[in-house]
Amino acid sequence: MSTPGTTLAFLGCGTLGTAILSGVLDAVSSQPSSTLPRNVPTSFTACVKSVESAKRVRDAVASLKLASAVTVYTSNNVAGVKDADMVLLGCKPYMCSGLLMAPGMSEALSGKLLVSICAGVKISQLKEMVPSSTRVVRVMPNTAAKIRESMTVISAEETIAEEEKALVKWIFEKIGKALVLDEKHMDVATALCGSGPAFYALIVEAMADGGVMMGVPRKEAVEMAAQTMQGTGRMILAGQHPAIIREQVSTPAGCTIAGLLKMEDGKVRSVVARAIEEATNVASGLGGKK
Repeated sequence: MSTPGTTLAFLGCGTLGTAILSGVLDAVSSQPSSTLPRNVPTSFTACVKSVESAKRVRDAVASLKLASAVTVYTSNNVAGVKDADMVLLGCKPYMCSGLLMAPGMSEALSGKLLVSICAGVKISQLKEMVPSSTRVVRVMPNTAAKIRESMTVISAEETIAEEEKALVKWIFEKIGKALVLDEKHMDVATALCGSGPAFYALIVEAMADGGVMMGVPRKEAVEMAAQTMQGTGRMILAGQHPAIIREQVSTPAGCTIAGLLKMEDGKVRSVVARAIEEATNVASGLGGKK
């Protein structure tokens, strides 16, 4: 990979940040230069708080071809951000102001692109914490980034160039699927994508419990439930409508329609929909929590 690029700084590099870093490192080292975006990151800084976190990041990228392109800063955020062209903010929502308004950080962020993966923190809130010359993008990935199967939603302020939006999308496509939506949808995206893995995990647990109740060993029951969910999801992503799949499996007087009626008795559809509604409402207030 000889194409000159830019520097991407991770201001906070936890599980999600490390997954994003690893995904981009792999892509930059393995894709032909001609297929990479202009200004693709080719050097990286990771800003962490502790020696233990620094070791975790180094260990996570040690086996990758471009591991030498990563510099880890411990308790020295300004230095890690200063020489970067783009900054990815990955921290708890209540920590944003402390990191972004720390002494020296304003100068370090001046004129740069800031990409936030902090749930519930709006672009307008972030803009109040950074210089006016700092461009802000808000992103919601999920925990499946760890296996590069995230569903990520991106929202950017209107003044950001299409080229920069495309670069951000390219970065998050290295850890799964990514799409761009207006910011008004970001709290719902937080519920669907950010909280979604927990909701699906609960459904898998419930289905596995049913299997165990009927005599299947726990390990095999979990595997059957999880693989069935994955297969169904891939069918839907391939273009099949969920209602059509449900109808195709529901033969007259069969076990599927019997089970579906039990689920409808328990108002499963309404409960799941309301869970998304409630998670969305809570997500909208995360940015204001201390």
